[in-house]
Amino acid sequence: MPKGGSVNADERSNVERTGFATGYDGTLGARQMAEYMSRADGLGYEVGFFSETIELLRDAPTSMTAFALSTNRMQLGCTMIARLRSPIVMAQTIASLNEISNGRTIVAVGACTRSHAVKHSLPHLDPPGTLTEWVETIRLLLTGEEVTYDGQFVKLNKVGLGYEPRFKEAKILIPAISRTGLELAAAIGDGVVLTSISSPEYSANAISILRQAVTRNGRDWDEFEVAQLVNCSISEDKDAAFDAIRWEIATNFNPVQLPFVVRPRMRVGEPTITEDDISRLEAAYETGGEAALVKAIPDRFVEGLTASGAPRDVKARVDQYRRAGVKLPLIRPASLNQIPIALDLFSSAGHGNRSNGAGA
Repeated sequence: MPKGGSVNADERSNVERTGFATGYDGTLGARQMAEYMSRADGLGYEVGFFSETIELLRDAPTSMTAFALSTNRMQLGCTMIARLRSPIVMAQTIASLNEISNGRTIVAVGACTRSHAVKHSLPHLDPPGTLTEWVETIRLLLTGEEVTYDGQFVKLNKVGLGYEPRFKEAKILIPAISRTGLELAAAIGDGVVLTSISSPEYSANAISILRQAVTRNGRDWDEFEVAQLVNCSISEDKDAAFDAIRWEIATNFNPVQLPFVVRPRMRVGEPTITEDDISRLEAAYETGGEAALVKAIPDRFVEGLTASGAPRDVKARVDQYRRAGVKLPLIRPASLNQIPIALDLFSSAGHGNRSNGAGA
């Protein structure tokens, strides 16, 4: 049974949807993450979300299995990157996780960027094209039928899972930063996971693009999920809160990530970051590496790109993301010691519109 207090059905029907996110702290093992997921489940969170990162921390299937066995009610989501596992392996994994969790699995399938390809010793291939074919074939394979598929990147000849999946569908979200990614999410996803380290203004601009694209594709906006990873740092000591999260902001501005996560965000509409900021941070990195980059992250970035400060300020900031159109904020605390604080702070949220996934 989940640890922590439970939320009854009447209470859940009137509260806001919220998720708890983890996966970026290398000091936090799968067992400990599962304990926090169990607590979040008992406190009424709608989704527990795990990010499988390019930094090669814990993997998604192992962690999600631990979460499924530690929780009873909330949906469980994770990122997986196309091409790092074949669509057949990903379909096997999703079907197995759905079986273990009783149909509570959500998967955010991300595009394999050039930086992913380099790290995993893969040739660079068209990210939107490969992502589209991965998503299409995963959905087909989950039906349990034999699949023949003749794509540019995926070719299957009468391939099917070796057993009848108990759950023949899974919600597939698309992580997106750029306009291309947002429009692709609107075309092929059941929803989107908007990027972290972004302002509510970016969220509003991205959601405007999404909404137009969803409508253009003849789809129902009310049925389209809009989740966003929201970085939080919580302390009554504002300086302490800000200092605790600078490291994560800095990861977006190192030479590897900068072209793929910052500039596309600026083109969508991220008013917090300027070209002068980028030049200054690049110079800091060249001079002193990661440590200098973290130190150079200004308070303006912490205020603009995260929800940080005293508990009441963090809650008010998350509400700004909601007002921008984010339907499901995924709260990601900045440090291990902040996780219990964050879970309690948002414990009245979640479960409002949950389906447990049975029969999916």
